[in-house]
Amino acid sequence: MAIGKYVDVFEAYDRFVNGQKMTEQEWDYTVVPRNAKMLKESYDLNFGHQIIPTDSEMMDRLFMAGMDMLLSTGIFCQDIGRVMNIEEEEIYQGLKMAPRKLTLGTGKEKVTCKPRRGNSLRKPVIIGGPTGAPISESILETAIASYVQEPMVDGIVSGVLNTINGRPAATNSPWEIKATMSEIRHVREATGMAGRPGMCI
Repeated sequence: MAIGKYVDVFEAYDRFVNGQKMTEQEWDYTVVPRNAKMLKESYDLNFGHQIIPTDSEMMDRLFMAGMDMLLSTGIFCQDIGRVMNIEEEEIYQGLKMAPRKLTLGTGKEKVTCKPRRGNSLRKPVIIGGPTGAPISESILETAIASYVQEPMVDGIVSGVLNTINGRPAATNSPWEIKATMSEIRHVREATGMAGRPGMCI
């Protein structure tokens, strides 16, 4: 079987460096909404009150709109403020190379994420937690423990400490690193105390 075009990390870096320069604000508030609105209209995507479409024709149109969105919009690199464009063949090759399953956690808390189709009888993997929301260091561990104790929760996404030892966890500072390490420690302590030390975070 012929191997399609594959974009490795070096190719991606070169494309980003030579890509169109753009601010994050322009990307977030102009490019993405404009293209999404245009494609929503051109593919006649109207979900009404149904958040997850079950109509196969609608799902096909949604997939093709997503493809067109990626092709026409590209991928934005926040760090250097540039956009990388990608070709259709490269998207399909990336989909072919994507893993078919992902195993998270260890021991009895190990879970495997696999693709699920509509109306699947297989239970979805459920990840709980404050999910990146700012949270006080005084309640982080207790908050995490409240998710861990729920049997249906398979993994944890922590919140983000806005302070550490009473100091602001300023971005790009040693305090940010200390806060991140503290988050991980608190989550691990919460999973351990609840008897689920192998839970993925």
